[in-house]
Amino acid sequence: MAKQLLGKEVNEKLNARIIAECEELKARGVNPTLAIVRCGERPDDLSYEKGATKRAEALGVAVEKFLLPEDVSKEELLRTIDAINANDQIHGVLMFRPLPKHLKADQDEICNRLDPRKDVDGMTNGSNAGVFMGKELGFAPCTPAACMEILDHYGIDCTGKKAVVLGRSLVVGKPAAMMLLAKNATVTVCHTKTRDVAAVAREADILVSAAGVLKSLTKDYVCPGQVVIDVSINWDEAKGGIAGDAVYDEVEPIVEAITPVPGGVGAVTTSVLIGHVVEAAKRAAQ
Repeated sequence: MAKQLLGKEVNEKLNARIIAECEELKARGVNPTLAIVRCGERPDDLSYEKGATKRAEALGVAVEKFLLPEDVSKEELLRTIDAINANDQIHGVLMFRPLPKHLKADQDEICNRLDPRKDVDGMTNGSNAGVFMGKELGFAPCTPAACMEILDHYGIDCTGKKAVVLGRSLVVGKPAAMMLLAKNATVTVCHTKTRDVAAVAREADILVSAAGVLKSLTKDYVCPGQVVIDVSINWDEAKGGIAGDAVYDEVEPIVEAITPVPGGVGAVTTSVLIGHVVEAAKRAAQ
């Protein structure tokens, strides 16, 4: 039976650190604050906003919301971002994406209007550059950062290990590969054009699955001794709930350790987001 890499355990340690850092900042007159920018009322945005607000307030981080109509103009949204950039009392920004359809063509321009120093969710070019250069230019996307928190918490040393990442998105795959490289792993990234992905995956010591395809990670992709980080959150119609990429009942008996879905990476991402806000406040205070 594989060891379950539970997000709950990671959160307990991470949250304790965030609370302590918040208290230290407040003693110096700094109140870490997260701005939430939402255009319209998509149910998934509302759900995440509720969870993020609850977690932030529980950890001592204030939340200021900028709620805009779904038909907001590009100019109005840019003015809102400019105002946030200019507000020294706001340290981090969560802007829900994708933006409304009429802004889709301008999404890159709009996202990159945000000051990277306040980009706690890794959506600007500046933050991406920071991840690839290993420098403090903004912040890494929260999901791959949560993967790294899990590896660190459970004492999984990446040095000299073979790591395979399934997926090459800017949200998870590419930054996860760079962050594993920074941990001295030897990294291979697989994608839809990779030949015999299963064979490549079986060679991994650490396998990060971010394909976003339900039941795509079968027993053919894994081997004994592996650590599997299942990043994806898919809707499983048959079970009436969420599931990762892994066919869990097939994969779990083979590998050494695995993150469950739910209860794994997703459980850590919100705490990582709040931690980024606190770190942004610390940097600003310096």
